[in-house]
Amino acid sequence: MDFPARPSELIAAPPGFAEALGVVPVEVWINAFNYMAVLEDAQVVRRLVPDMAAIARMDRPGVIVTARGGGALDDGGHDFISRYFAPAKGIAEDPVTGAAHCMLAPYWAKRLDKSEFRAMQASRRGGEIACRLAGDRVELEGSCVFYLEGAVEL
Repeated sequence: MDFPARPSELIAAPPGFAEALGVVPVEVWINAFNYMAVLEDAQVVRRLVPDMAAIARMDRPGVIVTARGGGALDDGGHDFISRYFAPAKGIAEDPVTGAAHCMLAPYWAKRLDKSEFRAMQASRRGGEIACRLAGDRVELEGSCVFYLEGAVEL
């Protein structure tokens, strides 16, 4: 898939943000679509149990949490790990989110000084994503699960 990159800016954590996540983030970033909380390591991302009602009340519809890969629970050679919560959209936790990686790829490109990544979205179902930052575009590859077939008559 080929999507527009979603750059973000560093901000101070909004009131109640750490309480909603259940952890104090190292950094908080924002764009028009989501908050992104950078956490200390992959294990913290995996263990996170946020307050979904509090996240649903935030002024952005989604919250991405991320950390650099390589922790003890992340031995798959991933450059970074993430999860995505969007209860305001009716999605407590999205299993694998292409749009979230449009914010993650530009962020990690600057930190890791590279443009191609192996990423892991660590939801219960989870999934690996190959990401490539190509100028102002983010290219994503991964496996998908076919779950619905149908027809529409107009």
